[in-house]
Amino acid sequence: MNKNINSDVEDKAIRQSYSNKKHKTNIKTNIVFVSTFPPKVCGIATYTQDLIKSLHSKFGESFNSIICPIETEEENYEYKEYPEYKLNISDAISYLELAAKINKNDTVELVMLQHEFGFFNETRNGLFLFLKNLKKDVIITFHTVLPKPDKELKEKVKEISDFAKSLVVMTSISADILSNDYEISPDKITVIPHGTHLLPFTDKIALKEKYNLKNKKVLSTFGLLGSGKNIETTLKALPEIIAKNPDVIFLILGKTHPAIVRHEGEKYRDFLEDLTCKLHLENNIRFINDYLPLPELLEYLQLTDVYLFTSKDRNQAVSGTFSYAISSGCAIVSTPIPHALEVLKEDTGIIIDFEAPEQLSVAVNTLLENENKRENLRSKSLEKMAPTAWENSSILHALLFQKFKNNRTELNYTLPEINLGHIQNMTTDFGIIQFSKISKPDINSGYTLDDNARAMIAICKHYEINKNKSDLELISIYLNFIKFCQHNDGSFLNYVDEQKQFTKQNYETNLEDSNGRAIWALGYLISLKEILPQEFSETAEKIIQKNLIRAEKIHSTRAMAFIIKGLYYQKSEKNLPLLKEFANRLVKMYQHETKENWHWFESYLTYGNSVLPEALLCAWMVTKDEVYKQIAEESFQFLLSKIMIDGNIKVISNKGWLQKENTENNPQIGGEQPIDIAYTILALSTFYKVFDDEKYLQMMQNSFNWFLGKNHLNQIIYNPVTGGCYDGLEEKNVNLNQGAESTVSYLMARLNLEFFNRKTTFFDD
Repeated sequence: MNKNINSDVEDKAIRQSYSNKKHKTNIKTNIVFVSTFPPKVCGIATYTQDLIKSLHSKFGESFNSIICPIETEEENYEYKEYPEYKLNISDAISYLELAAKINKNDTVELVMLQHEFGFFNETRNGLFLFLKNLKKDVIITFHTVLPKPDKELKEKVKEISDFAKSLVVMTSISADILSNDYEISPDKITVIPHGTHLLPFTDKIALKEKYNLKNKKVLSTFGLLGSGKNIETTLKALPEIIAKNPDVIFLILGKTHPAIVRHEGEKYRDFLEDLTCKLHLENNIRFINDYLPLPELLEYLQLTDVYLFTSKDRNQAVSGTFSYAISSGCAIVSTPIPHALEVLKEDTGIIIDFEAPEQLSVAVNTLLENENKRENLRSKSLEKMAPTAWENSSILHALLFQKFKNNRTELNYTLPEINLGHIQNMTTDFGIIQFSKISKPDINSGYTLDDNARAMIAICKHYEINKNKSDLELISIYLNFIKFCQHNDGSFLNYVDEQKQFTKQNYETNLEDSNGRAIWALGYLISLKEILPQEFSETAEKIIQKNLIRAEKIHSTRAMAFIIKGLYYQKSEKNLPLLKEFANRLVKMYQHETKENWHWFESYLTYGNSVLPEALLCAWMVTKDEVYKQIAEESFQFLLSKIMIDGNIKVISNKGWLQKENTENNPQIGGEQPIDIAYTILALSTFYKVFDDEKYLQMMQNSFNWFLGKNHLNQIIYNPVTGGCYDGLEEKNVNLNQGAESTVSYLMARLNLEFFNRKTTFFDD
């Protein structure tokens, strides 16, 4: 047999790479962010703060963010931490001094400047002087890109751009304008959408009650108030809306822009309040004159039925308020600013003309009268905006920073905190629900033995790590569900509906794999009998023995592998012959299929592949039969050669299995499932335990990073806010539903790494 599917040189390189990473001190890339910052009330200040927070949360060991607030002569804000740098945009000398200070700091490698034309108008050449004298690489984010510039503006923007390594804009339309109208090379332009916040599922009815809006149809708009928002368009449309929807209320959220207050006081707000009285709208409008904390603002957006964006600025390149609203799941009616035109494609919202109250009233009434349409818009909007989550924005920024440091910056993904929130939400007193719609449990999908078996393994492991007594209740629920699914003959059924009735699907589907997963879960529970309540292991033993009477009839490849793992954990002498019987069957399958370029148990690679070599390795740990160990290693190396591409994992796509006659690596893009990533991580930890080869540890970490965004879309698969895991990575999008299989699979993988980080045993010990 060929023991070296990967070359010795490659294996040695992987081991050395891991050893180097393990023993070296990580050097962070220092980045200076030149921008406004809170406590200044400014959209760009909030944007930059959110970006820095997300970078720190996602890549805390890779980047060190140094803030450089920009202020006018009159401003003197107190920041949470004393800033090392400041820029007085009213003084040209301050620009030169800042460049000199940054140049003197040898640890600074990048400068990221947030550009808005209004920031740099107080001095004629201040920004030019700063960029000309700065000796560090600079990336400039343009928050406004004006189309059809005159000669002076075009030359000014090109002049600024010449100093930058890269220009970041937030829409493709802005990128096209820079390229076509300003003649800037597309290679220099990167599109990174405005970041948005991930949100947990919330009950809209409960939120409305919380904010005294019970039984109201809620319209809203938010942001720093100014005449450019053109809120009077909505006020003029409201009489027609109220005529058909008398229970409507319009929320105007936000304080007046501080710069406007300084120049004209509350003139615009007074105008809106006067118009409200003139149109007799007092009972249907609520002014909330406050700069709302983010959690409160997001709750207002989540309870909104229709969000109204009525800006009259035809050249507004991007809007943070618009981004936040659509990512909160609001149905949106918007004027055709470039940002809205780009995002509200494919029926994700309604576009109206500027200053068109008649169109606004028709659009709003259409949405308020059709709840299904609003829900459809919500689902499409959430899918459309998923790539813009701050977690994904930070990945794109990090890759950009890395690009201009010639890949010298190592991206170390931060492990998220363990979060059982979504699993708890998905679990009733009967079992864990099969599917969810986004993050809302879908009780209509019922329950499965598969999901409850996996959930029991994961929560048993969580209890082993944390000794949290609340885990025992979950374990009891899942164990009782497994018992519920066992028939008198010892076999298990898999599918149970919301009424706790077995469905027809049980009699139309081969359930051998489900039976195998149940034995794996029960065996794993028994392995923890020293720390779990005695009745748990006693119940599990009875269920296993009742099932194994007929287990020899099982011939499904993966079912046999699951059972081997379960018996390995159970450590029962009387079941050793069955373990060997199944292991020998796997050996025969392997010997039948293997040839020069194919070292596998079947003539194809499908789902859950890693469990097969892992099961044989478990059999070796029990029996010490060297054939098991040899085939386990050879087959696993073969599998890894197909799914580990340039150090990153790409599991076999469910869009097309890899056939024996096709010896090329996995050609399909998308169709990658979290369960396959998790099973690979479990197998890697088992192989590390047996072979003590550090390359397996490196592969474990690289594989887990798939959940965190190291995949072909550079998008997160795990949602750290809900604790749920998305259901799949497709070619062009992520499936945002967070079902039980995906969420539990993620947790199994995450707990496995937790054991590694705590320098204890691994998940498959």
